[in-house]
Amino acid sequence: MSADGPPPGTRSDWTIDQDWQSYTPAEHQVWMTLYERQSRLLPGRACDAFLHGLDALDLHRGGIPDFSRINAELNRLTGWSVVAVPGLVPDAVFFEHLANRRFPAGRFIRRPAQLDYLQEPDIFHDVFGHVPMLTDPTFADYMQAYGEGGLRALDRGQLHNLARLYWYTVEFGLLDTLQGLRIYGAGIVSSHAESLFALDDPSPNRLGFDLERVMRTPYRIDDFQQVYFVIPSLQALLDATLQDFEALYGRLALSGDIPIAAIEPGDQAFTRGTQAYAAAKAKMA
Repeated sequence: MSADGPPPGTRSDWTIDQDWQSYTPAEHQVWMTLYERQSRLLPGRACDAFLHGLDALDLHRGGIPDFSRINAELNRLTGWSVVAVPGLVPDAVFFEHLANRRFPAGRFIRRPAQLDYLQEPDIFHDVFGHVPMLTDPTFADYMQAYGEGGLRALDRGQLHNLARLYWYTVEFGLLDTLQGLRIYGAGIVSSHAESLFALDDPSPNRLGFDLERVMRTPYRIDDFQQVYFVIPSLQALLDATLQDFEALYGRLALSGDIPIAAIEPGDQAFTRGTQAYAAAKAKMA
């Protein structure tokens, strides 16, 4: 990936053709294996908005989804579309796509030996994990607002704080419902192991969402999370993001990070985790 611009064969906005016809039967089978495993696991764990999105987009039909097919329904529901990109894209490009209701997705899929873990997001994580939530009007508005906020954060040099908001909501967020905690974050719903860990394991803290608290909290990129933040509703998440961030960024510039496993006096603790998993992994390191 070039630091000065998109790689050869990529458009100026870093998009490429999905080239759906080039997927092999083996690649389609990987998608089906992952889809069937997660679709069996997620009822009663994933939030209703995600499950409704799966149904609306019919993501199991014919293996790896053809973006042109799912975009017709996605655009009808919320005005969003999925665009193929060659891999991770620069922050400014990513935010520009979100701000214009385009979700950038990698077109490659993991190999059969990588079903349970892949370092770089593939099409299963990006499309199965992220896109169903984009059928929900409130969450779709949140993602657009996040993209617009990202473009502003780049100018302030506080992108690391905003990245934490994305991580703890879009990727690893939990939702409080009358039926109990439910998953809506893509990093959880696309992972068989973390779909279990995030809701069932006694190790992580599960804390009530507070925007400033979240943006002061580092995260794990290489293992299960030590803390998950729980939103009361998708509307509450959107409302928090639509506030003026100028004063917030000023406070964040003066305040320090909160240790990842800490529970602060003002936190709403759904679960006070044992942190046993993280401690065991630290001993093995």
